[in-house]
Amino acid sequence: MDEFKKFAGQAGTFFNRAKQYTEEKIGNAEKTELDAHFENLLQRADRTRIWSEKIVTRIEAILQPNPNVRLEDYVNVKLDRQPRSRENNLDFLAQALLEGGNELGPGTQYGAALIKCGDTQRKMAQFEHEFVQTSYTNIVVPLRKFLEEDMKTIQKERKSLEVKRLDLDASKGKLRRAKAMEAQRNVNIEEVIRSAEAELRVAQTDFDRQYEITKLLLEGITTAHSSHLERLKEFIEAQQSYYSQCNQLCSDLQRQMGK
Repeated sequence: MDEFKKFAGQAGTFFNRAKQYTEEKIGNAEKTELDAHFENLLQRADRTRIWSEKIVTRIEAILQPNPNVRLEDYVNVKLDRQPRSRENNLDFLAQALLEGGNELGPGTQYGAALIKCGDTQRKMAQFEHEFVQTSYTNIVVPLRKFLEEDMKTIQKERKSLEVKRLDLDASKGKLRRAKAMEAQRNVNIEEVIRSAEAELRVAQTDFDRQYEITKLLLEGITTAHSSHLERLKEFIEAQQSYYSQCNQLCSDLQRQMGK
């Protein structure tokens, strides 16, 4: 019997929420509006989530242009597996240059040039590996963690706040209807009104508590922005270092080739 009462209570609560939601959509029920500051926090959180997803996706595409390989690495990370170490295009080019130079003769001008180019490409390949690994560690992993942990927590608490808001407004509507019935029919339903008022107080308390929890999480986006800024700086530093190293290698190779 206790389980049945519990189930009946849950079903009644779900019905009240659905009824309140439907009536709001068709304009037959009042809705508690959130303050402007809170709405701004919600909008900022949405923008942060959308652009964080786009940015991390674009960075991943730079680090690994092959979408199938990206998907494989993502699955491995989700399964706590270490992503496979793969040769990049510079590795393959270096191998072809070195093998070609040795095959055509290191003692020939062309063969020696191929070997010099191969050595340079091999070093550049290593720099690329280091850049990719550093970038994944410094920006991709933190952004993914933010999206999959912090943002999911915020989304969960926002949904909970919406449920509490529906319960609150349903309770307000119930109290209004009880008072209207008493006035229109001139009947004493004091007990019903007291029950509705008690229900409203509980709903208001639950809503206020959830509002503060959600607001605190939303305000934490400011800290997340600061953290993301530092991660972005680290990515740019890694990128600058990578291109600078490659530029130096190419400049040295160009001088050697000129001789």
